[in-house]
Amino acid sequence: MTFKEALTTLPQYILPHHPLSRLMGMLTHSKNKIWKNFFIQQIIRHYHVNMDEARKPNLDSYACFNDFFTRELKPGVRPFVSQPDAIACPADGAISQYGKINNFDILQAKGKYYTVNELLGGDPTRATLFEDGDFATIYLSPKDYHRLHMPFDGTLKQMIHIPGRLFSVNNATANSVPRLFARNERVVALFDTEVGPMALVLVGAIFVASIETVWHGVVTPPTSSTIQTWVYENNPPILRRGEEMGRFNMGSTIIVLFAKDKINWSENLNTGSPVKLGQSLGKIN
Repeated sequence: MTFKEALTTLPQYILPHHPLSRLMGMLTHSKNKIWKNFFIQQIIRHYHVNMDEARKPNLDSYACFNDFFTRELKPGVRPFVSQPDAIACPADGAISQYGKINNFDILQAKGKYYTVNELLGGDPTRATLFEDGDFATIYLSPKDYHRLHMPFDGTLKQMIHIPGRLFSVNNATANSVPRLFARNERVVALFDTEVGPMALVLVGAIFVASIETVWHGVVTPPTSSTIQTWVYENNPPILRRGEEMGRFNMGSTIIVLFAKDKINWSENLNTGSPVKLGQSLGKIN
């Protein structure tokens, strides 16, 4: 941990994560025109948001800041790969880490790991599905499109809400906080695909006011003190590659898991490299 990372990270241990995030949720849903337009303008200016890509480029068309933050894109702005064996990127962002799961260990940052078991809520049956599998961690910054889409066709089997802290998930925190993604509040969606199980893990963070999915709506808040699980046995949702599956109301990280020897990541992927929704991340075996 560098001195700069320490200054960024250590205060987060004592911050009231959830109250601050609830407050941010109230602010981002405020319909005060002066406030919300000022907030939107500051984000656009500071993060260089490309509003030419937005379906609604006029700021007055957004009822609140959160509507802007979860804005739709113009049709065709993010074309999805057409090859049937391709794994599509589920979000705009940057590759934080990717590669092989070592037994059950997932790389968080240099020298730091967490386990599949703790990431998925402590159920060893779920963890076994991804032993020696593959993972990709994608970080979404404030400038990015914040709706999440399916990287591959899947039938939803389970959704798990796992309570936790809300540390920031930027690079400085990932380099400093042990087991970051297994400590933060998160929502896990387990899918069955033609290449076996696939998990999409939506990780919360400080000021992430809520996480929602298209089949359930808002999952959090409210948060809870215990893990909650939904099992979809009868008429489970079936989502095709490219379809929206959820969104972050404010930004965070999505982690994609595949089973052993089922996919190969693209040779063009690099840690830290930017990615766009719909581009190819790799192919199935």
